[in-house]
Amino acid sequence: MKLNHIKVLSKDEIEAIHSATLELFETIGIKIDCEETRKLLKDYGAEVDQGSDFVKFPESIVKEQLKLVPSSFKLHGPDGTYNFEITTQSTHFSTIGAPVKIHDPTRKKGVRKSVLQDTINQMRIVDRSKHLSASQIDFWPGDVKYTTIHVVCLYHWMKNSHKPYGHGVFGKVASQDSINFTSILVGGEDELINRPRLFGIFNPTSPLQLPKIMTNGLRVFTKYKQPVIIAPEALGGTSAPVTLAGLLTQTNAEILGGIILAQILHPKSPVFYGSVSHTTDMRSGNSAIGAIETGLITTGMSQLAKFYNIPTRALAGVTDSKCFDIQNGFERFLTLMFAAQAGINFITCAGTYEATLAGALELTVIDNELAGMVKRAFEGIEVNEDTIGLDVIKKVATSTQKGVSFLGEKHTRKYMKKELFIPKLVDRNRRTSWFKKGAKDIISTSSEKVDEILQNFKEYELSADIDVQLKEYLKKVDERTLEYYMNEEGISATRVTVVDGIEIKADEK
Repeated sequence: MKLNHIKVLSKDEIEAIHSATLELFETIGIKIDCEETRKLLKDYGAEVDQGSDFVKFPESIVKEQLKLVPSSFKLHGPDGTYNFEITTQSTHFSTIGAPVKIHDPTRKKGVRKSVLQDTINQMRIVDRSKHLSASQIDFWPGDVKYTTIHVVCLYHWMKNSHKPYGHGVFGKVASQDSINFTSILVGGEDELINRPRLFGIFNPTSPLQLPKIMTNGLRVFTKYKQPVIIAPEALGGTSAPVTLAGLLTQTNAEILGGIILAQILHPKSPVFYGSVSHTTDMRSGNSAIGAIETGLITTGMSQLAKFYNIPTRALAGVTDSKCFDIQNGFERFLTLMFAAQAGINFITCAGTYEATLAGALELTVIDNELAGMVKRAFEGIEVNEDTIGLDVIKKVATSTQKGVSFLGEKHTRKYMKKELFIPKLVDRNRRTSWFKKGAKDIISTSSEKVDEILQNFKEYELSADIDVQLKEYLKKVDERTLEYYMNEEGISATRVTVVDGIEIKADEK
């Protein structure tokens, strides 16, 4: 049988959190920064508090809109040859779009600021990773103008990946750019709508707020049916209650608020019930992303999402460690296994450390292997007459020939690749053989794997006509100013909003 999913909430406890969420919606609501969005919600029957900009949702709206959420959808690569389906039962692994630093052992602190080439290299690693299904802006390119990052990264994605790609819903202008830019590649908006290539990341601000720059971008992504991950990053004890039940209730309201808005904007918009929420370390005041509570929160979120029949996304494979030590290893596998055992459908896990602020290509290939191990674990044990293998047991056990073992049997050859996950990085040699092969640790082995992939990688070719159109669009975006974006979005630089770990000074005028 297959491995069962774990649970941390009973049916009654899920109902209690759901009821508390409904009470939050009806008595306080969600703070919506965008006036246009507040007006839209009011037209749908929500109650708007003009003094605080909080929008209250009656239970009828919540139930009505949640019924519209698709329980499955597909994501495609740029040329359409690669795709995978997200359902409430599937398990896929991806990367985490957050690091602003990359591992560099030549630097005093072991890291440096990430640049565009790091982003490209990560795309290439993911492209060649069997168990990773998609990538994002995984390393923030510090050498690229902030106002052009979205299209610059998309351009290189088109040339270095055959898998889907994601980034934050950074307002209506950048989001529309991404739609227009990708439509040039795939042959038009209809093709992009019918076979989505992109996924957006929408981060509510805890507690209970949907920022204007996010809702602006959500309008665009939902219009073109590109799946959106609704994922607050609440920290228990600072931006959410320290109790896990309280954190789950608050973030459930934040997630559902974003999902309800998505459905009102464009009914049946594909969305993920997402979370990157975790706790605060009470000794240092820092986040504790690799803590055991992250796994408990993720499991609770998964149960709530299944209660609403919505596909899930959560982070995993995360650690607070600043180096490649045992803490790095046990925290990343602990959170990864929790997410998988919880039944998360899209697990963003690969390549980060230091609370996702830093990343390493070596960790990406290691996480790809860990994802393969987790997949094997969830296949469980198949029991039938042939897998029990009574005949081969009797044959080997009663053989009088010297040296006879199961290694030489047809039964072993038939099942060994199916039954056993055969790692490429893990070393299982005896010490003597290990020394003869250089006495390498797994970081050294994975570094060699990274070099092998990058040295042999060949960019995907774009047609000359498409390449010209894309470069013309890049030039147009490059000519814009930050003031242009702010005017178009209706924002002013008076407050810091965090988007995918990046601080953006943007507030409503």
